[in-house]
Amino acid sequence: MKQKTVWMLAGGLAGAVALMAWAFAPRPPEVEVATVAAGRFEATIEEDARTRLRDRYLVSAPLAGQLARITLRDGDPVAAGAVLATLQPVLPGLLDERTLAEQRARVDAALAQVQRATARVAATRASAEQAAADLRRTEQLAREGFVSPTRLDTERLALQVAQKEQDAAVADRRAAEQGVVQARAALAAVQAGPAGARAFPVRAPIEGRVLRVLQASEGTVATGTPLVELGDTRRLEVVAELLTTDALRAAPGSPVRIERWGGPGTLEGRVRLVEPAAFTKVSALGVEEQRVEVLIDITSPAERWAALGDGYRVGVQVLVEAADGVLKVPAAALFPVPGGAAGAMAVFVVREGRAVQQPVQLGGRHGADAWVREGLRAGEQVVIYPGAAVRDGVRVKLRPAA
Repeated sequence: MKQKTVWMLAGGLAGAVALMAWAFAPRPPEVEVATVAAGRFEATIEEDARTRLRDRYLVSAPLAGQLARITLRDGDPVAAGAVLATLQPVLPGLLDERTLAEQRARVDAALAQVQRATARVAATRASAEQAAADLRRTEQLAREGFVSPTRLDTERLALQVAQKEQDAAVADRRAAEQGVVQARAALAAVQAGPAGARAFPVRAPIEGRVLRVLQASEGTVATGTPLVELGDTRRLEVVAELLTTDALRAAPGSPVRIERWGGPGTLEGRVRLVEPAAFTKVSALGVEEQRVEVLIDITSPAERWAALGDGYRVGVQVLVEAADGVLKVPAAALFPVPGGAAGAMAVFVVREGRAVQQPVQLGGRHGADAWVREGLRAGEQVVIYPGAAVRDGVRVKLRPAA
């Protein structure tokens, strides 16, 4: 064999070996990265919820009698003191004394309701004055730079909630006073006896809308028969059934975003009360869960949600933690430290073309973001969704942006 042929074969073999070595040589894995940046971190609890009237008023027949047909329909507006139904008293002689005692007891009960409502008005007025005083102090501290703007917003919303509570208490007192008028009128009708019997009007205790007409047809009704259910749709609340573990973080006063309510944008709200008693509910997967009702006041202007009604479905986001100007990374960049302590987390930071495992201390984690207290600096790049090929010290190749 000629020497030239030998050299050509040797060169071809060497080229083939080099090509095979290049083909099977390990390549740096391609990774997707995100930049560590400072911003606002928010942790929220998301849940479906429903609207509910804060107060319902069931108007009953204050005395036995012949009921005239009720012409009201569901959804009709009514004014406070408007006639809902008309009764023609029927007072059998054998029942006069008992009926008289019952009507006197109704008057006493109505007066007690007025006293209770008056006490609530005084309590809510004191709460509103306290909230106003707290706001004034917080505004002074904010001007001096001692409190954050978030605290100032919280105090302002707390004052709004306290004022709405006072308005609700005043409305309840008016309804109780209407109940006294009605009870006294019924007592007067009983005292007049059959000779003085006349048409007795049943009046609305509040201004609102008719929710249901329970006894529309004409007929004889007994004392206490439910006739009409009323409610003020301008006084709605939102009820969310949260897991008890989440409800512990949704403290009264927590801000709430109300979304998916059918209108443009989101509504603002605030947690008013976390019910003290939980209940068991079976999830769609057949798992028993302990849940508790959380009551939320809508703080956005009433004109924005005037179309909302009782029992409408909405979505809520309860803000349980917030911080401004903190370092954030995608939650997809985090992974548990192999062999580390329970809860220890780390990320892969890209430095000089290599993935470096970096332990981090978290301040919070929610949804797609995590708040990093220690371990990273703004501007660093971290690997998101690191695969099995990404290890500490391995050379990586940045995946081009799509």
